Amino acid sequence: MALRVAVVGGGPAGSSAAEVLAKAGIETYLIERKLDNVKPCGGAIPLCMVSEFDLPSNIIDRRVRKMKMISPSNIEVNIGQTLKPDEYIGMCRREVLDGFLRSRAESCGAKLINGTVHKLEIPTNHQEAYTLHYADHSNGTLEGVAKTLKVDLVIGADGANSRVAKAIDAGDYNYAIAFQERIRLPEDKMAYYDDLAEMYVGDDVSPDFYAWVFPKYDHVAVGTGTMKPNQARIKELQAGIRARAVEKLRGGKIIRVEAHPIPEHPRPRRVVGRVALVGDAAGTVTKSSGEGIYFAAKSGRMCAETIVEFSNKGERIPTEQDLKVYIKRWDRKYGATYLVLDWLQRVFYRSDATREAFVEMCSDIDVQKLTFDSYLYKTVVPANPFTQLKITAKTLGSLLRGNALAP
Repeated sequence: MALRVAVVGGGPAGSSAAEVLAKAGIETYLIERKLDNVKPCGGAIPLCMVSEFDLPSNIIDRRVRKMKMISPSNIEVNIGQTLKPDEYIGMCRREVLDGFLRSRAESCGAKLINGTVHKLEIPTNHQEAYTLHYADHSNGTLEGVAKTLKVDLVIGADGANSRVAKAIDAGDYNYAIAFQERIRLPEDKMAYYDDLAEMYVGDDVSPDFYAWVFPKYDHVAVGTGTMKPNQARIKELQAGIRARAVEKLRGGKIIRVEAHPIPEHPRPRRVVGRVALVGDAAGTVTKSSGEGIYFAAKSGRMCAETIVEFSNKGERIPTEQDLKVYIKRWDRKYGATYLVLDWLQRVFYRSDATREAFVEMCSDIDVQKLTFDSYLYKTVVPANPFTQLKITAKTLGSLLRGNALAP
């Protein structure tokens, strides 16, 4: 028998999974609804992703080496001071990155289908195939042509509103909404953002996260995000970041407006039967930083590697227990990172006073080094005991001044 796998969703998670499967010689179908999909996303990727996922330099619009964290009272702290000359945060447009990863998966042998999955039929036993009912849009129409596909395994990489997750009753999760405007600036204004990204905190721009001004190829991405209770305020919050950055954005022209849901924590069930969830569908976005691209691609890759391993490169059908090994490995590798970032968000995003304390803490060089090393290389970098002690004291001092330790 030859193993057949359908990957639903062609973003970083789905494309990374499809590439690994196809390279192993497994019959792989990659189904994407919109091949020109443009996701509203800050588009920042860590340095380790460039090498780990072998991304060519033309994927990176800007190499950010300077970052400003701006407090509610507009105190600016430069937080990129510890970066070495060859270190940077990559800024990319999602349509460019996603298109590249999808094309690469296809060139490795994945069968790319421009389609919308409407229904996933669950088999009644462990041997039967899963049946996907989808609309094939290759004729260029929105309605498409109704088709079916039978496979042994399904990877749900179809985002926060995942239909695959609903089909397997994976359970619900809280989600945030991201709103972003792409603004083309006059040349002198764009020059300011040449290798600089800005993050603003404050109740006026987001009660839960930060707002951002990130430079892209020929424009800046200006956006914010907020949790469900405040979603009705999203336009007001976007007006808040526009007001805070008004002088720097003067003369700019909006070229695109985007909005999208972003998961806030992992789904209760990420593997059910022979169906596994990856990326936003699984809930791999981090708290506090709101980072999703690297973790989406990594989850897709780890899931696919598990399938290749337990199927003996496509010779047998992995079981639910086999697929759950991917979850165990994922949680072991990144569980601590998610816990730390969740704690940071709960403590430092509670009020403008705690946000001021957070920005003040970011001015410390040891804190910056630890933060950037952790972000760029995705390792929780152990500081030496003396530095660790200093950081802990600095954190407590900032929290006390921000009255953040009050219940």
